[in-house]
Amino acid sequence: MEKKKIDGYDHIRYKRAQISPEEMISKSKEFFFEMDQRRTVREFDPRPIPMEVIENIIKTASTAPSGAHKQPWTFCVISDPEVKKKIRLAAEEEERISYDGRMSETWKSDLKPLGTNWEKPFLEDAPYLIVVFKQSYGMENGAKVQHYYVSESVGIACGFLIAAIHQAGLVAVTHTPSPMNFLSQILHRPSHEKPFLLVPVGYPKEETYVPDIHRKSLEEIMIRF
Repeated sequence: MEKKKIDGYDHIRYKRAQISPEEMISKSKEFFFEMDQRRTVREFDPRPIPMEVIENIIKTASTAPSGAHKQPWTFCVISDPEVKKKIRLAAEEEERISYDGRMSETWKSDLKPLGTNWEKPFLEDAPYLIVVFKQSYGMENGAKVQHYYVSESVGIACGFLIAAIHQAGLVAVTHTPSPMNFLSQILHRPSHEKPFLLVPVGYPKEETYVPDIHRKSLEEIMIRF
């Protein structure tokens, strides 16, 4: 491995196989077609998943770039039925309050085509829950370590996580009950970690239906300069 010092720090030479423009087009199109099949699924088959699959998914998420390479994330993986039940009960309580008063009528109307409500059985049905925490700062040897662009970094890692889940042949739903402080309490996380995203992961039920919705066209989302 080739190394050199830059400003006194070790760097290794980066190498990546070059491919032709035609192959780039082909590979990028294949990946788009694969990801275009991804859908949010709320009905899970309880079949078990090898833990190695979940570990590989999280390792993939951890390859995301982060501010100053501080990697300000923690991934909690829950399979214990009792813990999942506690999370469901706490999440549903917050969701019930939201639907009864916190959410505007416009918001609730926008959610109707998706078929969602305050009940979240998928929090118990899915074989695994992955709770992503963002670290407002790090801790090393009892001392605080500054982190940078925490929300941006963790958001990118969650994108990698969702793509890895789909690539592994599994489905997920991104759940963000508000507030989410109960997750810190149930999972005994330290005060410098804040819950960012709750992701149930598993196989879809054999007969599963998802809303007939469509993504915006390229012309709607891309501007050329």
